[in-house]
Amino acid sequence: MCDTLVALGNATQSGYSLFAKNSDRDPNEAHELCWFPRKRYNPPGTVKCTYIEIPQVSETYSVLLSKPFWIWGAEMGTNEFGLTIGNEAVFTRIPHETKPGLIGMDLLRLALERCKNANEAVDLITSLIIEYGQSGNCGFAHPFQYHNSFIIADPNDAWVLETAGREWAIEKVESVRSISNALTIGNSFNRASEYLISNARQKGWCKGEEDFHFARCYSDFLYTTFGDGKTRHTCTSRFVSARKGDLTPAEMIAALQQHPHATNEEWAPDNALIGADVCMHVGYGPIRINQTTGSMVSMLKPDNSIHWLTGTAAPCLSLFKPVWMDSGLPDLGKSPTGIFEAESFWWEHEKLHRAVVQDYHYRKALIADEQKSLQEKFINLALQGANATVDERSNITRICFQESLMFSKKWADIISREPVRNPAAFWYRAAWKKINQEAKLVL
Repeated sequence: MCDTLVALGNATQSGYSLFAKNSDRDPNEAHELCWFPRKRYNPPGTVKCTYIEIPQVSETYSVLLSKPFWIWGAEMGTNEFGLTIGNEAVFTRIPHETKPGLIGMDLLRLALERCKNANEAVDLITSLIIEYGQSGNCGFAHPFQYHNSFIIADPNDAWVLETAGREWAIEKVESVRSISNALTIGNSFNRASEYLISNARQKGWCKGEEDFHFARCYSDFLYTTFGDGKTRHTCTSRFVSARKGDLTPAEMIAALQQHPHATNEEWAPDNALIGADVCMHVGYGPIRINQTTGSMVSMLKPDNSIHWLTGTAAPCLSLFKPVWMDSGLPDLGKSPTGIFEAESFWWEHEKLHRAVVQDYHYRKALIADEQKSLQEKFINLALQGANATVDERSNITRICFQESLMFSKKWADIISREPVRNPAAFWYRAAWKKINQEAKLVL
């Protein structure tokens, strides 16, 4: 489960477009931050995506990705031109193909590597879907297949692209927009696949063009309902709409840290067996099996966009660090896997995250002041250093990631010595005990 938001310059305080996304995956499915330089291929040959090989192009652009460690593609990312994309799982009435194809994360990375703007990316992704289809397991701890929707943005434009198998529709963003794990395009769209309406009419989902509604015709009721995508989409849509004209990077970070089911101050991750939040917390199965494992907020500028990434799970307990495409990433230690690894940036934060959720309210309050202070510092450093040299901006990124790691280690150590004052529910503790055992993580 995931959530993606975009606000064009006409809705932001700075006049620059803003993008934000949470990636919700299995709780031990570590998210990896990767930066790849521009590369030429002579001859082009082929590229191995997650499951299939397709023809390579003669040149790929520099990309910054936030991705599940085991997948070739990515949940979110950007390239050297400021093209920035996030994908969502959507559940449709179109059966999943059995022949291996491209998964949504592959489509996202291919577009970033091959396209300079949002229009090009829309054309590429839709052509790849038509040629190769969407198929292949996307689950880490258990088999999971789905179709995809995307927000595709650049410094000037943004599009929503939603798919059902090889069918698709696109909608141009005029101001603010969000998507979640449910189809949202109805009977108004800018362009669609050739057989989108005729296919629905043939299957008896509509009578014709006059009553066609993409989401109503193509959505799968069961998975869409239990994924709670409509609730989360309503939450994020209201958030950006209410702040239209005043949106900032800090506001977009706050959007990703929301718990829409938190109706009062007593909310905690162990309060329910069902439901999903924008800042997603795993619960006791079989429904609440996902956790937000990585997050990203971007300010898309014509030159030198700024990207704040967590590189860690649980945005409500994380810090968003600034990265620029031309100065890249700092050393993040060992590449993460599904097993705990000391000195891996993602896993070091997991020691803090998993300790906090054992007594969420009390322990979250312990770190809150320093977390807020550091986050404000990281945002301001990036905004003030936007026109600095490459080396100076590289140093800003390095300092922010270093201080974030020190924050995680410091508070994990302090909290490990704190008594549990308000224990989480038994079933919630049991779920985390199993998750930690699978990761070989001892708290």
